[in-house]
Amino acid sequence: MTNNDIADAVVIGTGAGGAPLLARLAMAGLKVVALEAGKFWKATEDFATDERAQDFLFWNDERLSAGNDPMAFGRNNSGTGVGGSTLHYTAYTPRLQPDDLQLRTDFGVGEDWPLDYHQDIEPYYDELEAFLGVSGPSPYRWGPARRTAYRYGPLPVNAAGRLMEQGCREVGIQTSPAANAALSAPQFQEGYGWRSACTNRGFCQAGCNNGAKASMDVTFIPLAIQYGAEVRAECFVTGFERDTSGHITGVVYEQNGETKQQLTRNVFLCAGAVETPRLLLINDLANRSGQVGRNLMAHTALQIWGEFDDETVPWRGIPGAIISEDTHRANGLANYPGDFVGGYLLQSIGVMPVTYASQMARGRALWGQDLHDAMSRYRHVAGINILGECLPYAHNYLELSDEKDSRGLPKPRVHFSMGENEEQLTSHANQIMRDIWTAAGARNIWAFPRNAHVIGTARMGTDPDLAVVDPDGRSFDVPNLYISDNSTFPSALSVNPALTIMALSLRTADKFLNGLSTTH
Repeated sequence: MTNNDIADAVVIGTGAGGAPLLARLAMAGLKVVALEAGKFWKATEDFATDERAQDFLFWNDERLSAGNDPMAFGRNNSGTGVGGSTLHYTAYTPRLQPDDLQLRTDFGVGEDWPLDYHQDIEPYYDELEAFLGVSGPSPYRWGPARRTAYRYGPLPVNAAGRLMEQGCREVGIQTSPAANAALSAPQFQEGYGWRSACTNRGFCQAGCNNGAKASMDVTFIPLAIQYGAEVRAECFVTGFERDTSGHITGVVYEQNGETKQQLTRNVFLCAGAVETPRLLLINDLANRSGQVGRNLMAHTALQIWGEFDDETVPWRGIPGAIISEDTHRANGLANYPGDFVGGYLLQSIGVMPVTYASQMARGRALWGQDLHDAMSRYRHVAGINILGECLPYAHNYLELSDEKDSRGLPKPRVHFSMGENEEQLTSHANQIMRDIWTAAGARNIWAFPRNAHVIGTARMGTDPDLAVVDPDGRSFDVPNLYISDNSTFPSALSVNPALTIMALSLRTADKFLNGLSTTH
């Protein structure tokens, strides 16, 4: 397709939000073009077992951070390349629970989702887990009974997972092998071929080099291409052309220093919860409500580390092998009463060496010989962390700064400060995780405070004065603009977002296609 041809749809971004709907639209026979800011990597050649060498997978353009708890970016949130942040995500794919969607109903604060779990989300979870090859336990302890079992059994549990299981037994917490979008047995993938089983290499955040991890580059992207989608890499979108009725008629982007335009009938903006609102604000688009960039949330993601007598080999195995959702709500554990809105999950975590060294430098202020001595015990380290709910506050938002990037565009400035609820939730988790590690025999226990996953900057809703898109992801202001990424989440959820982003992506595509069928 040439730029002068009119595409049925242009998809901006090829991560968890863009790739599934790209494939769905292509399979329906539409002429679709995906524009991706990063390169089209070849996993077997480009993904090395070397942290420093793999920094190119992260979105490394500068983002400015403000607030009492300024966010770290780079590897912490989004990625660049065909496949987006799924290239370096750890493949942790738990489902949300139905009450995650009704915080305001249950607690009187936060926002409810305008969706029903069983009708709007669960069918897509079933489809995704089968297609991606999610490995997990059957049955699963928490949430509603599953309609379908995981296609593959759990991945091998590494040392951190076994230690978490041991410590949790001692303090009365249930655990389970986690659901991970990485194969425990080979699978044939339409459009791609055979994907290998996980080899327990453990460098998932450096990119999976054998196709075991269900990143978009080995799942939905090849499927989309097989059905005729065109994927253009190294295309940075900067603007839009519109007609007198307000419809978008073209997407403006830069490629190899040249400004180009792709004509289109529809646009699906899937650039993530920083770049999506940034692009909208730069172009003064879809913001009649004034909500673009507002309602920013980020999971509280405290990590607790400890050292053990036996070797743990912390880089080996899937990073998150074990999960507990006993802390899904504050009243989940009789021995650990809590007073906060929402809840969190617990997971074991592995860690790569450079990451661990940098966290000790930042979190424990260790330098020089002290850092060297601490790193000499790296092979005996294991961690636990949480993914916890975060409420939307007026003081947390994204804006355009006066500083310009290399393209002359305003850099985004992200304001983030945890509220009292997040502080109470984190304190609750801190005590539980320290008790788990103490019971498992850990020494030198220490905490690394952090937040993960920028969420909610273009949220969905039913009131155009309070939301940016409707429940189907369609802009209230621009009839042929759809948004599909975690910017549309009304609440942060107490689970990792990737599987839910993909589910909403497929749902948005289906709603769009159903709308087309009713008008023809």
